[in-house]
Amino acid sequence: MNMPWFGEITGMHWVCALGVLTGCYALGCVTLGYYLVRLATGKDIRSVGSGSVGASNVGRTLGPWGFGATLAGDLGKGAVAVWVTERFAESEGMKLVAILAVVTGHVWPVQLRFHGGKGMATAAGALTAFNPLLMAGLFAAFGMACAGLRSVVLAGLAAFSLLPAVNGLLGESAASTAGLTVLTALVLFAHRENLKEEFAELAAKRRNRVRPGVSQE
Repeated sequence: MNMPWFGEITGMHWVCALGVLTGCYALGCVTLGYYLVRLATGKDIRSVGSGSVGASNVGRTLGPWGFGATLAGDLGKGAVAVWVTERFAESEGMKLVAILAVVTGHVWPVQLRFHGGKGMATAAGALTAFNPLLMAGLFAAFGMACAGLRSVVLAGLAAFSLLPAVNGLLGESAASTAGLTVLTALVLFAHRENLKEEFAELAAKRRNRVRPGVSQE
């Protein structure tokens, strides 16, 4: 079977790829939300609320400024990972390695015993730097999902699940679609508890709608 995209991946300079992998993973481990909460309150954000070091959970503890700072930091490190990688290697494969590594570092940071965030904001920042048009497509999908599902969390995850399909519709390479499929699986896995909660809530709402009303006779 002729798979030129596979040749691109296996043909990467592996020393450089290892450097990108290590450096971007380390960047992803810089979980700003954890350190902001630790400095401001002395608490471990992982023992508060949802246990995530992401912007939503930090915002519940520190307020809007904590939410904004954490979101900016998470978006920023994803974008920086791709931007810096581009300075050293223009290979699409290298940028995909950078995206996967920085998101993995955010979700499973070694210094926090692999208990970090859920990767959505970091992935969004990285994807914006990787292909702005791709992110525009995801935002459009998110808007339509919000209108139908009426749940920001579920709409965001539904839109993100379409990432490989949107990439394919844009005519991008099979290599990038394969890499983004792995990214999608990673982020959805990190949100598995959210998915369980959202589906349980939807099921409860559906049961309430179909429950017979009290007879007025």
